[in-house]
Amino acid sequence: TIKAVDNVSFTLRRGECLGLVGESGCGKTTLAKMVARAHSPDSGKIHFYSGDQSYDVGTLNEEELKNYRRRAQYIFQDPVGSLNPRMTIFDIIREPLAIHQIGDREQQIEIVKELMDLVGLDTRFLRRYPHSFSGGQRQRIGIARALALQPEMLICDEPVSALDVSIQAQVLNLLRDLRTELNLSYLFISHNLAVIDYVADRVAVMLQGRLIEIADRHTLFTQPAHPYTQSLLSAVPFADLDHPLDFSTLQLNQDSLSWDPVFREQPETHMQLVEISPDHWVRMHPSQQATA
Repeated sequence: TIKAVDNVSFTLRRGECLGLVGESGCGKTTLAKMVARAHSPDSGKIHFYSGDQSYDVGTLNEEELKNYRRRAQYIFQDPVGSLNPRMTIFDIIREPLAIHQIGDREQQIEIVKELMDLVGLDTRFLRRYPHSFSGGQRQRIGIARALALQPEMLICDEPVSALDVSIQAQVLNLLRDLRTELNLSYLFISHNLAVIDYVADRVAVMLQGRLIEIADRHTLFTQPAHPYTQSLLSAVPFADLDHPLDFSTLQLNQDSLSWDPVFREQPETHMQLVEISPDHWVRMHPSQQATA
């Protein structure tokens, strides 16, 4: 049986950015969609805490799910496909307000204008259609729409991967500023370690549907424990001729047969995340961790 997401457990704290990194096909987006309840997990629970309220996301009925989605919003990877080409920018940003019946039309107009200012777009653009904007501007519109309901958590699914590098930096700076200003929590998904290094407080590494290492950003980038994490980091190029890529080490660590036995997946052997230092978790065989 192939499992897209297998025995994944993590915590996202209030006001924190948790970076979720891994190769294409490792299950990052599937996990994000389960957190958003776009997919329902076959087993397990997703708990969301808001003030003194606690939600078991997997068991919410339609009305409760609607309430949850006011608190947890999604920023999509594709800034073109995620916007309806037949709707004006005003209607796109206003749509969540209309669905959740927030304010009358005059109040909604003011909220939409405030959101445009918040993401750095001119309110004169509100009557235009998505095709009139660049990729970076479209993503800002998507961010404004996600903020319309004043959420507590944003699920950012590779929000800059489709943008030019110079525009990526602008959007990342915007997201960082918004997190500080609005005290938002981010589940930030990316395959780009440089992006994760720039925005994340903690980092979770995913491989074949499983989390294999979780640590704060500095620890993970300077003291990676799992060989797969080491392989990912060794693939990041530096603009320094004195630090060429070591392709032999890179290829060796990608092959699980070359890993220390403590990290290898074996039939009928229970593996779990083990805390090897404060808040630094690595997937391994608990009985063998002393030899790792």
